[in-house]
Amino acid sequence: MHTVKKILGLIGRKVDYSWSPLIHNTAADLLDLPFCYTIFNIGQHEEIPAALQGAKALGIAGFNVTIPYKQTVLASLDQLSPEAESVGAVNTIVLKEGRLEGYNTDIAGVARPLAVHADRISGKPVGIFGNGGAAMAAIEALSRNFSPSSIRLFVRDLHKGEQLAESLQNPRSRSLMEVFSMQDHEAIQNCRLLINATPVGTTGSGSAHLLSPESALLHNDQIIFDMVYNPLQTPLLAMAARAGATTIPGIEMLLAQAAQSFFIWTGRTMPVDTIRQNLLGQFSS
Repeated sequence: MHTVKKILGLIGRKVDYSWSPLIHNTAADLLDLPFCYTIFNIGQHEEIPAALQGAKALGIAGFNVTIPYKQTVLASLDQLSPEAESVGAVNTIVLKEGRLEGYNTDIAGVARPLAVHADRISGKPVGIFGNGGAAMAAIEALSRNFSPSSIRLFVRDLHKGEQLAESLQNPRSRSLMEVFSMQDHEAIQNCRLLINATPVGTTGSGSAHLLSPESALLHNDQIIFDMVYNPLQTPLLAMAARAGATTIPGIEMLLAQAAQSFFIWTGRTMPVDTIRQNLLGQFSS
């Protein structure tokens, strides 16, 4: 019997590089599910309400949301999960009975790859680069699932960093927050874990470096987690590897958050190990 496929997609700006279609379409094929995942490039923030209203009318089953719209979509949704409400950012939308529900699976995307390092993180300061929706998800993941002594936010604009810290809904997150300049090298060196929650290092973003290659800030007692997944080996991860630090590539967050989104849409568990091998094969080719 012929089954009509339901549409899923990624909302973002200039995100044709994304590996999400490969991940979700492969998962749907492996599990024989009637879903097809594609890309929806939207040029301006002002177009988001009309896009989501149209998606609702068309019955599109769900979306992922990426930079720069994780906070923009909030006003167009009918309901938020507790996690999405807590961080004020959505990366997953599902259409249920004519209502658009927003979730944040970036929290799981951060927490799952770090789970094996929980003991190393406990009681130590951790640091996050960035002040957007991805940084907020990382803050929430660390405060909910781990026991750092503090969460240090490293930003270029201290005022924006303070605004983010004040906007946090979770009292524990707020109590752990400290805001530092990107130039505070001692504070960076003292962090057991550093997370890049910015797009710096993404393929096509130019030659910018999050940290100067000559800075020698990283060392072998640190864990360096880069949310950027394309390329697989970012400039930050290459620096970390040279310093002997433990590295976590963005592909691990990509897969963890994708698996959670996939479950929200389909109710099925994504075959992550198979898809990881598929992705690594694509990167190597």
